[in-house]
Parts: sequence; C-alpha cells; structure tokens
Amino acid sequence: MDRAVKLISRLSLPRGCVTPEELARAAWPQAVGRRIASRTRAVALADSTLIVEVEDEVWQGQLSTLRSQILARLKEVLGKEIVADMDLRVRIPRRLPQRAEQAQLSPDEAERIEDPVLRRLYKLSRKRSLA
Repeated sequence: MDRAVKLISRLSLPRGCVTPEELARAAWPQAVGRRIASRTRAVALADSTLIVEVEDEVWQGQLSTLRSQILARLKEVLGKEIVADMDLRVRIPRRLPQRAEQAQLSPDEAERIEDPVLRRLYKLSRKRSLA
C-alpha cells in the first residue's frame, strides 16, 4: 500500500481522478501503523489539515504528542506534503440499532409513579413535549 500511494501521488493522472483527500485518507493507516489505524479514522482533508476521528480523549492526547512524527511520516508515505496539520476529534459513539423486542423491554419511568393521577398527568405532559 505504501508503494501504491507514492506511485499514485507521482502519476500525472487527469484532474479529479484521485483527490488529495483520497490520497491522504489512504495513506493514514500506512503512516500510523495497524494498531493506531484500528482505533482512528481519517475522515476528511480541509485546507491541508487532515481531520482524524479518534476513539476517546486518551487517544487524542497520545496522538497529539506524536503530531510532528505522524505528519513527517505522512509526508514520507505520500511523497509530497499534502497534509500540513492534523485535527484530532473524538468520535461520537454510534448507537447500534435495537430489535423491536429489546426496545419494548425498557421499563416506562412513568410506571414508577404510584399516584394514578400524577402518573396520567406526567404521561400527558411527556406526550405534549414530544409532539
């Protein structure tokens, strides 16, 4: 992959065939290694700044200390300076879809209200706020 990225970056391909962003995203796993690449993901290139999603704040802190080394390695892998800086962002955890039976099993908090009148008022007010 390392050689392929260098080769593609040196080719004089028609404009728009392979964008600098695609090159930078493809070079990311080669520049940082398999272990770091499994915990991070290069998502975009904005004005020569590579935007990288990281798993958590710990990874963000560790990679920010390695910033200059990673940028040097990206330049080495790409063969030219496409990436001048990195923006490390903590990835927003995605919630996996739930099956219908699992979703129905979650207890309704209103059922814990002992007074039937208050329970009904709470349910009506919740319904209005969601509408």
